[in-house]
Amino acid sequence: MELVCPAGSLPALKAAVDNGADAVYLGFRDATNARNFPGLNFDMDEISQALDYAHQRGSRVLLALNTYPQQAQWQQWTRAVDQAAELGVDAAIIADPGLLRYAAKTHPSLRLHLSVQGSATNRHTIAFYHEELGIQQVVLPRVLSLAQVRQVVETSPVAVEVFGFGSLCIMVEGRCALSSYITGESPNTCGVCSPAKAVRWEETPQGRQSRLNGVLIDRYKNGEAAGYPTLCKGRFRVGENIIYAMEEPTSLNILDILPDLMQMGVAAVKVEGRQRSPAYVAQVTRVMRAALDSCAQDPEHYKPAADWLAALDKVSEGQTHTLGALHRTWQ
Repeated sequence: MELVCPAGSLPALKAAVDNGADAVYLGFRDATNARNFPGLNFDMDEISQALDYAHQRGSRVLLALNTYPQQAQWQQWTRAVDQAAELGVDAAIIADPGLLRYAAKTHPSLRLHLSVQGSATNRHTIAFYHEELGIQQVVLPRVLSLAQVRQVVETSPVAVEVFGFGSLCIMVEGRCALSSYITGESPNTCGVCSPAKAVRWEETPQGRQSRLNGVLIDRYKNGEAAGYPTLCKGRFRVGENIIYAMEEPTSLNILDILPDLMQMGVAAVKVEGRQRSPAYVAQVTRVMRAALDSCAQDPEHYKPAADWLAALDKVSEGQTHTLGALHRTWQ
């Protein structure tokens, strides 16, 4: 299985490559990618540098064009596809069917991966994207059980990639409109579920507070770790209690089931976190590389090392990890 790691900046890309990533994924500095934060992402010159650095060290570079263009901005997205082909990236990760069709027809030699934002969860959908739009790899949404992943891999006409570590979301990828009710901007078109311009931090006598477009998302005690505010992971008053009403922050971690994923034929394991620091990328990549190599060498006797789990929990949301939907044995 290949290890695919995030790169929100050139230092993060170097951290991923230097610590054993087989491939890195990145985005342009605009709304064509789903991590459209100020200060992150790449321009054309920086991607050229990234390609040189990665290719010289045996890693591949994937370009995420994983938001949904609207009619008025269609040319911005097609120009991004043209630039991907011009740069010579190893693959473009695309969600929108129209953009996939444009890429397949205009640049037939450009390798296409279906983004997790495409929400393809069964063999019929994947076969359609492969036969009609030319995808060669699919990233599965994080809503499937392990048994369902196995069924998809067994019947998929293309290579299957799954998320292995990183932030979880209660929504089906590519189908969330939750934050748009507060910010007026959809993450599927603008590239981020909590636009930085809508985020405010306040120091109050009750503690540090985070707001999203004026709405109180969370309040933190002194010394409590404060996460980036998203509506789905906020704490709200429910009856007499203030709780994580929708989802408690935690991270996906698939180290426990690596042999299962390897045995069923999963092609790649992906790490989430283009918005995270180079230090995060280095640490997670290093641990995942060691785990994948150990599993490949002796899958029957593989067991996650305690220091791997401890290292990943330090950079996990909420300092905890879970298998998420993958552990649902009743499916």
